[in-house]
Amino acid sequence: MNIKRCAGVLAVALCIGMGGAAVQAVAAPFFQNQAPDYSKNKTYQQGMREGKDDQAHNRDHSKKRHFKKDNDQQAYEAGYQKGRGN
Repeated sequence: MNIKRCAGVLAVALCIGMGGAAVQAVAAPFFQNQAPDYSKNKTYQQGMREGKDDQAHNRDHSKKRHFKKDNDQQAYEAGYQKGRGN
């Protein structure tokens, strides 16, 4: 009788574990951090140009730009990093 009870508990534990893994696998794509598409943003394009230029001339972030809007600053930095090849 004791072996049957252990087998039942083990079966329930395995089912719960598999169910949890399946929920995690399905939910994972919804919670990934994806960067916004800045490709048409002027400050992103400016960052791309300056990043490529700094990479070509082996400079380290030669122009530190600061923008009034946080979104513009993030777009510029994303473009710079992309242009720099990071």
